[in-house]
Amino acid sequence: MDSTQALGSTLRAPPLSLLATEPLRAFLDYVAARVGRPAEPIGDGHPVVVYPGLAGGAMTTLHLRRFLKDSGFTVHDWAGGINTGPEGVLDEWLAGLEQRVQDLHRSHGRRVSLVGWSLGGVYAREIAKRCPDRVRQVVTLGTPFGALGGANHAGAVYKLFKRDAEPLTPELEARLRQCPPVPTTSIYSKTDGIVSWRGCIEKRTGRSESVEVAASHLGMGTHPEVLRIVANRLAQPEGQWRPLKRSERLGRG
Repeated sequence: MDSTQALGSTLRAPPLSLLATEPLRAFLDYVAARVGRPAEPIGDGHPVVVYPGLAGGAMTTLHLRRFLKDSGFTVHDWAGGINTGPEGVLDEWLAGLEQRVQDLHRSHGRRVSLVGWSLGGVYAREIAKRCPDRVRQVVTLGTPFGALGGANHAGAVYKLFKRDAEPLTPELEARLRQCPPVPTTSIYSKTDGIVSWRGCIEKRTGRSESVEVAASHLGMGTHPEVLRIVANRLAQPEGQWRPLKRSERLGRG
């Protein structure tokens, strides 16, 4: 067992006290976003696909997509309806999501950035591994790619949708932990009440980073700082990715 496998086996779900306050904190995140400063036009118009979390759909990512559109990107919903988890064999199901990215790349003539919230971030990471030459970068919000085996409170909801889901094997867990071969940013919160923040930590390399915020899991898509960080990451010139600077987090970069 390698170090990442050992970590995944020892992680625990967030305390119930954090879970209980998730709805209220998510509402406060939304209110803060509504009264916060508007988006700045920093994007270059390249296509971006946004993937919702488990049990989420187009409505749950609406504020995030609007912010990114106002920031200057060409934003697309994942077009998969409500996210109830993969259907059938994972790789066969991912092929359909990959095809949408391939089509967008062809129609726009530019690489596509992928933004995934929670389980949606797993999709984004796996798609980037399948067609890295079509993907510009990946940004995930509260995605526990390193702790999908139980260190979260989303398992019960997932089982409601997928009563016949095949078990998550150690081999698949190891694969999902692998970083995509494109610039990757994992945004996480130590006050996440749904998933273990430790399972959201990506190894820091020349093209990957983990960025901490103080947000609820359910409010990641509307939290003002998260929105600014996502837009900042997407606005980097293609081929010139670098880690987020502290001054940029504070809005001075």
